[in-house]
Amino acid sequence: MKKVGIARSACLALFVGLAGCATGPGGGSIYVPVGGEDRGQAPEPPRADIPDDQQERVWRKSEQPVVSKPKPDDTRSPSYSESGDQLPAAAQALVRDAEQRLRQGDPAGAIARLERAQRIAPRSSEVYFKLAEAYVAGDNLGAAEQFTLKGLSVAGSDERMQRSGWLLLADIRRARGNVAGADQAEARASAL
Repeated sequence: MKKVGIARSACLALFVGLAGCATGPGGGSIYVPVGGEDRGQAPEPPRADIPDDQQERVWRKSEQPVVSKPKPDDTRSPSYSESGDQLPAAAQALVRDAEQRLRQGDPAGAIARLERAQRIAPRSSEVYFKLAEAYVAGDNLGAAEQFTLKGLSVAGSDERMQRSGWLLLADIRRARGNVAGADQAEARASAL
């Protein structure tokens, strides 16, 4: 029982000690509400020498002035581009390296280089068409057709790229046995 009594006495002493920490010198509260004023003090009146619009004010969320956002320009360009993106120098170097690897019979190496070029220039139809050629060399005609279609979708109104894309698609579809699809692609190419 002596141990319980000692423990209670220690807890009581700790509690009284902590309670004393909550008061400042002179017995006043040490807690200051948000805004930095003590509740016992009156708020500072606005200064007469500073215009109202320049005085600092703390706004509640419900009192905050409404600030209108600027309206977007109606002269924005359409979401598609007139032609595919131009290749940055890094992507051009990767495409040249991929072409070299294709000539050496390394379609997997060419695909790896072209995928890096595609990450650099994701809206370049040229990169997608080169990827399609690399997949044809690797005998993956399904992926080749998909990359050709993607290249056509980002080619914009560049007739030269559109024509080469449709002819590439015709060759891929013919190799897959889709003669009707190949004929349609050739018709689209000749219509340009």
